[in-house]
Order: sequence, then structure tokens, then C-alpha cells
Amino acid sequence: MSKNKSVKDILVLIVVSSLLFLLGNNIISLTNDNEVFYAQTAKEMIQQNTWSTPYLFGQPQFEKPIFTYWLLKLSFVIFGVNAFAARFFPAIFGILGVVALYFLGLLGFKDRLKAFLSSIILMSCGMYIGLAKSVFTDMFFSVLIMMSFLFFFYAYVNQKKKLFGLLSSAICMGFAVLTKGPLGVLIPFLAVVAFLLIKKDIRFLFCKETIWSLLVLLLTIAPWYILMIQKYGNTFINEFILNDNLRRVTEAQHGEHDTWYYYPSLIVSGMLPWSLFALGALIFLCKGLMRKENSFYVFLVCWIGSVFLIFQAAHSKVANYIFPIFPPIALLTGGFIRDILSNNRYKIILYVVLSVISFFVLAVPIALFFSSQKYASYIENRAGVYFLVAAFLLLAGAILFCIYRKKLFPAIYMVGAIVPIFLLSLPLIHNNFEPYISSKYASEYLLSNSNINNTIICSKTFVRGVKYYTDCDVAVLDMSGKQFFSPHPLTFLSSDEVLREFLAKQVITYGVVGKSSVEDIKRIAGSDFKVTLLKIIGNEYIIKVEHLEAQAD
Repeated sequence: MSKNKSVKDILVLIVVSSLLFLLGNNIISLTNDNEVFYAQTAKEMIQQNTWSTPYLFGQPQFEKPIFTYWLLKLSFVIFGVNAFAARFFPAIFGILGVVALYFLGLLGFKDRLKAFLSSIILMSCGMYIGLAKSVFTDMFFSVLIMMSFLFFFYAYVNQKKKLFGLLSSAICMGFAVLTKGPLGVLIPFLAVVAFLLIKKDIRFLFCKETIWSLLVLLLTIAPWYILMIQKYGNTFINEFILNDNLRRVTEAQHGEHDTWYYYPSLIVSGMLPWSLFALGALIFLCKGLMRKENSFYVFLVCWIGSVFLIFQAAHSKVANYIFPIFPPIALLTGGFIRDILSNNRYKIILYVVLSVISFFVLAVPIALFFSSQKYASYIENRAGVYFLVAAFLLLAGAILFCIYRKKLFPAIYMVGAIVPIFLLSLPLIHNNFEPYISSKYASEYLLSNSNINNTIICSKTFVRGVKYYTDCDVAVLDMSGKQFFSPHPLTFLSSDEVLREFLAKQVITYGVVGKSSVEDIKRIAGSDFKVTLLKIIGNEYIIKVEHLEAQAD
């Protein structure tokens, strides 16, 4: 009977996560500037007819290893080059991660309900949904890390299956390294060693199964890295190993993020709407109200500690980097909720937290409704506001009703609907927000209304998107002179003299730039050029610069 229930749980998780992560992935165009970065690389790999070397702007680029681009290229080959295809495999890995977490929860908790609750929590938290519906490496990397932990723990608790578990864990780590680099091994290694040392069981690794696993790990990782070093030598070593890995440890890509509280605040916000439950789970774990002697809880703490310490120590802090910490927090949270539900002494905590969440759900649409009256000009579709207000009012009312009737399980599951309802409402509220996050419309306007046969100048934020959507040559206009963190083989216009020289070489130059750049261009161009603002689409200003002297000739 229990096995049948587990099968039903898995089917429910697959169906619900598929609906959440796959539906609507073609509605919003690929966004600036990261989604188009990965998509453009895979697109150029198709154009270059290669499966081994990532390309960007016509040149090999090594900001990330190859696995993400393999998946994107495969998806483009199957579905065509479009937004749904680009987001297909992140969604598939999102679904895979939800199911993998369920199996890990079953294995560790030996409690079907704890495993199911944990998967629901992970599937419905804000950051997980966001990364399952967008093109980044982080969903692939985090799921592969999670699966490496799943197979290791399977080997640990099932010694007869040790070879299978460790080999499978090694393969997952290998593909994690092919997704994001050495961290694919470092995170599991530190967590596993810490766990075994705490359990005084480090001898678990001193066996022939570990040797075979290390060999499989090397066989998974080595071919691509050896090929890149053979073909590109110091270019690959300097860009990938020194710049994109070691430099991120010692130098902040975004200086304002390099604070002690950046990742803790992201964890709290990224776990919404489960943040209060997650904080409660961590507090109760620290106070010993959960069974810390349980190997699984020790394992989860080592997992969390490994991820947090590695990324907190690095100076280059980016929101998505901390994402591998979310699965173990989801497991702790699911276990916490289940334990509280079965303990009348602490059940009041659930009533309090659910009440706070329900009032928050009430406050958001009410605030949005009154804000929409004050800022009506920014709202394209008032029906979307009314939908969100009505949906959140109904949801809050349903949660409060369940609390009143002491039906805590339905109330907890309703919490999981908060983020999906909110995300569903955004396109309804503002039909015209897409031009502010994607260069698709600006690019389409240029292609439809201009005869472009030379290089388009773009603000740094827009350059990857304009390249992706036009396939034209592009140059970067950034008067601050700040380069990309990773080298880009592009003309970089960062001074008055360089920009004037560039404009003088083209009879007509088109541009997709920010508002401040339009003023810079007009000031620098002077009387030798005619600058025309063709169109404003979102926050992108489409301009035409005519070289008057060249036209006269």
C-alpha cells in the first residue's frame, strides 16, 4: 500500500511541476542579458556546426563549461530556436529535481509525508520556480549536485548497493563539473567528508568502490577539458580557470553584493512563501527539538554548511550561486512541518505562521489595488489587478477558514499556490512589461524598418539581446569604460574619440541604447552627424546616426 502511495505522490509531483514549469514558457521572450547569452551561444554552436566549443560573437567563449550548451543546442535542434526550446531543459531539470528530492526524503526520513511536503515546498518556492522557467546554468548544476547527494546517501544506507550509489554519484558530480566547473566536485566532497567525520565513519570511503567512482568521475570530466586545453591552450586556461573561477573568489563581480548578509537575505526571500517555516525549521534544529542524532539531519546540515561556506567566502556574489542550498532547506522545512503536525505541544506554531502568511496574502492585493488607483498610468490591464486581488482574497480566506476548522494540511498545501498565482497575474497586470526586459521588440523594429548592413551600437545591457534577435554585428557603447567580467570579442566604445572614429567609418549607424547614451551620442557626434531618435520601446532608445560628410561624398 505504501509503495502505491509513493507512486501516486510521484505522479502528482510530476504533473503539478510540469504544469508550473513548462506551461507558458514561450509567452515571454528571452530576456536581457543572461538568457540571451546562453541561447546565443547554443545558436552559434549550431551555426559553427560544433558540439565541443561554445561560441559567442563568432569566437570561442569559456565563461561556462559545455553541458548547458549541449542541452540548449539539442533543444534548438528539436524545437527550433525559440523561447520555449531555450527554457525546455531548465523546466525538465526542475521536474527532475522535485522527484529526486522526494526520493531523498523517503530515503532519509523514511516518511512518505515528509518527503512529499519537502518536494511541494521546493517546487513552489519563488527562486525554484524562477530558475525552472529561465535559462541559467544554476538549475542544471543544483539538480546534479542534489542527485549526487541522493546517490551517495543511497550508498551509505544500503551498503549492498554501494558500488551503484557511488558510481551514480560520481557521474552526477562529473556533469556538474561540466556545467559550472570545479564546484561540482568541491561542494559534495566537503559535505560528504564533514558528514563522515562527524559520524566517525570516514573509512566508508576507503574501498575499491571509491576508486572505481573516482575513475568514472575522471572519465566523465576529462575528455572535454583535455580537448579544450589541446585546442585553445592558454586562452582556455586563462579565461575559464583563472578569470571565471579563481578571479570570482578574490574579486567581486558586483561590489555591492559582497556583504555578510547578501546570501542570508536571498535565502529568506528565495524561500517565499515558506520562509517563516524554513526559519522555524532551522531554529528548532539548532535547539535540538528535532532528532539531531539522526544521520539524515547531520547530512543535511553538512550539505547546507558546505554550500554556504563556499559561496559566502567568495567575493563575487550572485543571487543564483546560492541556489544549491535550497533543496536541503526544503527537506528540513518539510520534516519540521510534519513533526509539528504530529506534536500537539508545538502545533500552535503552525497556526501562528499560517495566520501571518494569510494576512500577508491579504495585504499584498489590497496594497496593489490602492497603488493601482494612484499609479493608474502604469497599469495596462486593470482586469489583471482585479484577478490578483480576487485570487489572493479567496486564497487568504480559504487558509483562514482551514485554520478555523483546524484543517492544517489543506492550509499548508494552499501556501504552495501563492507564488504560482502571483506569477500568473503579472502578464495580466501589465501587457507591455516585456520590452523592459527583452530586446526582441527593438530588434524586430530595426529589422523591419531599416536596411542594416553594418554594426549596430548597443548599450552593454542590450548587446547580447540585439545580437541574438538580429544576427547583426554589434558594438558596445559604455562611456564608463567598464568591461564585461568575462572577455567579449566586441568593439568597445568607451571614449568620445573612439565613438567618433567608429561613427565616421559608417555612413549610417543604428543603435539600441539607454536614455543617457542618447545624450552622450548627440554631444559627441556634434555637427558632423545627424542623430535621429526613431523609436522608444520599453527602456530601449532606437537611434539612427547619419554621417553627413560621407553622405555628401
